[in-house]
Amino acid sequence: MTVKKLYELAKTVRSKNAGVDRITFDIIFREKENYELVKRGEILNKEKIAALYGIEESRITDFVEFDPAFAIKFTIQRNQPSGSFGDGDIFGSQQYAPLLDLEVTVD
Repeated sequence: MTVKKLYELAKTVRSKNAGVDRITFDIIFREKENYELVKRGEILNKEKIAALYGIEESRITDFVEFDPAFAIKFTIQRNQPSGSFGDGDIFGSQQYAPLLDLEVTVD
């Protein structure tokens, strides 16, 4: 059994603001095969994202597998508004890191 990390399969893994109260995440693949591997393996779904980020599933407002772009996108509600007192990532651009080490079985 061969295992790879998500960052080894994806072209882009990123997060960014989606308005004041949400952060959106994009995982984009160059190759259809890698996209399908992750999609079929159910590496990313609402339940697993909630566990990974330690949040309730109800905070995941969107989850989309977009086949034409070989992309998976999801959006979560922030704990507090962007830029408010105590917000450690005003742009939401550092929230993708837990996704990088997700393990994907490739064979």
